[in-house]
Amino acid sequence: MNAGRRMGPSYASSEGAASVRATLRALRDSGVAPSGAAAPLEVQPRSDEPPRLEAAVPIEGERIAVRTIPEPPVAGVAAFLDGIQRSQVVAHVDGVPLVHGAVAAAIRLRVDRRLRTWDAPRLRRALFAPLALLPAPLAEALRARVQVHDLGEVPSRHPQEITARALTAVQRAREAAEGELVSAWTARGAGTLVVDGGIAGHADGARHDGVIGVVKSHRTLYTGEDALPLLLGLREGERSTAVRVTSPRRHPVASWYLRLRDPAGRSPLFGLVRVEVSPETRDLTARADLVSRWLLAERAPVALPDQRWDVMVYGIRDCEQYLTAILA
Repeated sequence: MNAGRRMGPSYASSEGAASVRATLRALRDSGVAPSGAAAPLEVQPRSDEPPRLEAAVPIEGERIAVRTIPEPPVAGVAAFLDGIQRSQVVAHVDGVPLVHGAVAAAIRLRVDRRLRTWDAPRLRRALFAPLALLPAPLAEALRARVQVHDLGEVPSRHPQEITARALTAVQRAREAAEGELVSAWTARGAGTLVVDGGIAGHADGARHDGVIGVVKSHRTLYTGEDALPLLLGLREGERSTAVRVTSPRRHPVASWYLRLRDPAGRSPLFGLVRVEVSPETRDLTARADLVSRWLLAERAPVALPDQRWDVMVYGIRDCEQYLTAILA
C-alpha cells in the first residue's frame, strides 16, 4: 500500500452534517465557550413535572437583581438534615404490584469538627399495596406479619399506576420523617440547621430562624423571563435578591439563588442552589448575606464522588452516607 495514501471513510459523508467536533469548533470560532462533557440527555433523570418559570414577588428591593456577598465565607452551621428512600416491587398478585418501601431521616450535628447523629434517626419500613385489590385472606395474612400501608382506592389496575401511587406514598413517608426531625430541632436544637431541600412543607421550619433549606434541583425557577439571564448569569459567590415564595399547600418562605461554584464552561445551573429561610426575619438583607457566607464555607470538603457535588454541601453527603448504612 502506498504510504502516501490514507484510508478514507467507507461510507458517504452527509451533506452539511455537523459532527460534535465540528460543532464545538464552530462554537469556539464564534466566541461561544462550549459546556463541559455531560451525559446524553437520553440517560439523564426525568421528571413528570414540566420545567417552568414562576414569577415571585421581590421582598428585597423592587426587582430581582444580582448581589455580591460583601464579606468572606464563615462557618456558622451547627447541623444538617437529610432523608433517603428506597422502594422496589417485591411481588405481583393477579397483576397487582406489591411495593416494599423504606425511608430514613437523620440530623448530623457538628461536634469538635466531626459530625455525630443528633437525636434518634427516623426509620420507616412497610409494604405498600391497594388492599382492596388483593384476595381478603392474603391481605389479612400480610397485615398480621408486616407493616402494611394501604394505598386505598386506585383509579386503575394498571401496574404502572399502582407503582406510581406507591412511590408517592413512600415519598410522603420520607417527608413526614424529615418533618418530625425539623420539629424536634426547633423545639430542642441549638444553632442553625441546614435541611436538604425546601422547608416550605414544614410549618415549624418555615417559621423558625434557625432552619435553612437548600434546594439543589430547579424544575421550577422562581423568576420572570426578564430576570432569568441575571439569575443564570450569577457568578461564584453572588446571589440574587430575595423573593417571597408561596403555594396553596405550603408555607411562605423567603428565597434567593446562590452560586456556590464557578459555572464557566458548564451548564448555567451548575453550582446554583436556591436557599429558603423564614420570611419573618427582620433584616432580610443581612440575614441572606450571612446565610450565604455560611453555605459558601460548607463547600469543603468537596462532596465527591457524588454526581451532585457542585450543589451539595459536605454535611448533607455525610447524612446520606450514614442513612444508606443504617437502611441497608
